[in-house]
Amino acid sequence: MGRGDILLVSMISGLATGIGALIVLAFRQFSSRVLSALLGGAAGVMVSISTFDLLPSAVAYGSVANAVTGFIAGALLMLLLDSIIPHLHFMNGDGDSSMYAKRGYFIALGIALHNMPEGLAVGAGYEAASRLGWLIALAIALHNIPEGIGIAACLRIAELNPLWIVAITCLAGLFTPLGTILGFAFLDISPGFIAVAFGLAAGAMIYIVSDELMPESHKHHSHAANIGFIAGILLTFVMEKL
Repeated sequence: MGRGDILLVSMISGLATGIGALIVLAFRQFSSRVLSALLGGAAGVMVSISTFDLLPSAVAYGSVANAVTGFIAGALLMLLLDSIIPHLHFMNGDGDSSMYAKRGYFIALGIALHNMPEGLAVGAGYEAASRLGWLIALAIALHNIPEGIGIAACLRIAELNPLWIVAITCLAGLFTPLGTILGFAFLDISPGFIAVAFGLAAGAMIYIVSDELMPESHKHHSHAANIGFIAGILLTFVMEKL
């Protein structure tokens, strides 16, 4: 698959945030069970890909040291971003319309910056194998839908124009292919850097699972979150064996 095709897949994955916006605009209430299962499923897929694909690929392209270095760097990068611009944690709380609008824009900015390492993960995955790239893109798409819900929910409460809500939500998702473009430039440097990139993608994804997806999923409906998590792991396993 050419890099143009990879970029297209990354863009589609990123624009899954727009699906979240459409869900919010179409339904007044979104089932907490469905949201928890979706978050748990994305977490399961991400954990499986990181531990069974990305880290082994990092070792294959480089060494254990490359894998560990990249993994730590990925986790620290997400920690830094989360410290500067918190992510899903701003989805809760009370306030008037103007406060919800500000909160929605703030969430959109945070998600946009968080999406760049995810775009790198898509590019790195395709460098290893087309199958791995598709799995990562699927995981990120599942992850982006509830993120889009988070942005759109705040902006809808603020009574903004529906088209503007969709536009802002999709704009945040477009930072995923931007990350993929940046990743292409770095992945051309050397096989050793590719190995570090695999580790970085794994570290970033595991951080997202631990810091955001699992806590948020259990906050809404714990049993649905567990079912989604198990289903995500099984989905990854089945897709790898096909």
